[in-house]
Amino acid sequence: MPDDLKPNDHRDNRDERTVGESFADPNAQDDIRLGKSFEATNASRKPKHAREEHPQEPGSRRILWIGIAVAVVIFIGALLLGGLPRLARDRELQKDASAEKHDKPVVVAERVDAARTGAALVLPGTTIPLTEAYVYARSNGYLKTRYVDIGDHVKKGQLLAVIEAPDLDAQVDQARQQLRQAEQQLDNQKSQLDLQKVTLDRYRVLVTKGVFSRQVGDQQETNYATQVANVAAAQRNVQAFKANLDRNISLQAYEQVRAPFTGIITQRNVDVGALISASGGSSGAASGPAPTGQFSTTGGSEQAGQSNNSGASGSIGTAATPAQSPGQGGPLFGMADQSRLRILISVPEGYATAIHPGAVGKLAVQEYPNASFTGVITRTSNSIDPNTRTLLTEVQVDNKDGKLLPGMYSTVTFPPTAGVQGPLTILGDAIIVRQNTTTVAKIVNGRVHFTPVTLGRDFGDVVEIVSGLQQGDIIVISVTDDVTEGREVEARIQSATNQSEGGNNSTSPKASNAPKAQSNGSGEKQSGGQR
Repeated sequence: MPDDLKPNDHRDNRDERTVGESFADPNAQDDIRLGKSFEATNASRKPKHAREEHPQEPGSRRILWIGIAVAVVIFIGALLLGGLPRLARDRELQKDASAEKHDKPVVVAERVDAARTGAALVLPGTTIPLTEAYVYARSNGYLKTRYVDIGDHVKKGQLLAVIEAPDLDAQVDQARQQLRQAEQQLDNQKSQLDLQKVTLDRYRVLVTKGVFSRQVGDQQETNYATQVANVAAAQRNVQAFKANLDRNISLQAYEQVRAPFTGIITQRNVDVGALISASGGSSGAASGPAPTGQFSTTGGSEQAGQSNNSGASGSIGTAATPAQSPGQGGPLFGMADQSRLRILISVPEGYATAIHPGAVGKLAVQEYPNASFTGVITRTSNSIDPNTRTLLTEVQVDNKDGKLLPGMYSTVTFPPTAGVQGPLTILGDAIIVRQNTTTVAKIVNGRVHFTPVTLGRDFGDVVEIVSGLQQGDIIVISVTDDVTEGREVEARIQSATNQSEGGNNSTSPKASNAPKAQSNGSGEKQSGGQR
C-alpha cells in the first residue's frame, strides 16, 4: 500500500473503534473526555516545587529514619544514666534497712544494787508536844470570866475561866431539897418501925397467955417485917437523892475551868459573854483546829506520822484561817506541855532492823542551821505499814529551854549501822510510765522485757524500788524507740551511781512525792522518779 494511504487507514481504524465503543457504551466517550479534562486541570494547579520533589523522595526518607534512630538512642542513654544510680541507691538503702533490722541496738544499762550502807539515815518529821489537850466545858451557861490567853504558862489545877450557869445552880438547890425530903421520910419510917416493934412485943406476951389467937400474933409479925422494909426503902431513897446532889455539885464544879496539867495555853477560842454548851462549843466560837503537827482533834501517833510527807512548807491544802468562826462548836482552850517534844518518823523497811529504843539521833531544824539537838528513840510501832513499807518510830528530845516549838519541820539523822542492807535504788531515767503502769526495761538473756515495779521514796536522781526488781538485775537506763518488748539488744553496763543515794553521804528523801514525766520519743511518758 502506498505511504500516502496509511494515515487514512489508521484514522479509519480509530474511527471504527470509536464508533464501535460508542455503540457498546453510549456514555463511554463522555467519561473519557471528562477524565482527561480533570487530569489536565489538576496537573495545571500543582506547584512547581511539588512536581520537582518526586525525584528527591529516597533521600528524604533516609534522613527521617536517621533522626528517629538518634532520638531513640538519646532517650535510652538518658534512662540508663538516671535510673541505674537510683536503682543502686535503693538497693543500698534496702540492704542497710535489712542490716539494721537484724542488728542488735546498743543500749546503756546499769545493774540494780542496794544503797551503800555506810551512809547515814536522814528522815523528816514534825515536832509535836509530848502532852497536849483541848479543854472543853461540861456545863451550859455563859462565860463569866476569862483569866488566861494564848502563850500564858499555867500550872496544873489553875483556874482558866468561870462559866455562869443559873440553871445548874438551881438544879443543885433542888437536889438538896429532895435529899432533905427523903431524910424526913426516913425518920418517919424509923418512928413507925419503933412503934411497930413495941406493939409486936405486947402481942407476943398476950398470945402466950392465950388472950389473942396465934393468927393475930402472926399478923403483928407481918406488920413489923413490912415496916422494916419501908425503913430500908427510905434509906435507899436518901442515898439516891444524895448521889443526885453529888452529881449536880460535880457538874457545878465544871463552872470553873481549870488546867489539866502544867503547860502553855496554845489556843483560846472563846471570850467573855459567849454562850457555852455542855459539849464544849460556844455560840460565838468555832471548832478548834487539829493539834499542832496532826490532822484532827483526836490526835494519835498515826496521824502525826502522816505529816512526815508534808515537807518543810507544811500542808499546802490548809489555808491560814482563824481558829474559830461564829456558829460552830469546839474546845474552849488548847494547851500543851512543851518541856519535852517528840518526833514521829517513818523508817524504811530496809532500816527497820537497825532501829531500837534507846538509840540516839541528831535533830536539825532549819530555824537553827548551826545547832543540833540530841533525840532518843523511845518506842516503835513494832509493825511495818503495808501501804508505805515503813516503821513508825517516836524520837523524844528535851526542850526545857523552849528553843524548839511544836510544829517545826525537822530532820533526824541516825549514824550508819553495820550489817544493814540499804534499799534497792535505780536512776530515775530508767522508769517508764506506760498505760498507767510504772515499768522498767529489764534485760533477761539479752532481750528486753518491761517489768512492772513498785516505787518507794524519791531521792532526786535515784528512786527506791520496793518490789519488782532484785539485786543484780540489769535494766536499761535510757529507753528509745529501738527498745521494744522482746527485742534483742547489746547492753553496755555503766558504773553504778546509786551507791550513795542521790550522790550524797546521807539517805534523805525529798519532800516531793510526784515525779516529773518526760517523753521517751515513742509517744509515751518516761518518769524520772515516782513515789
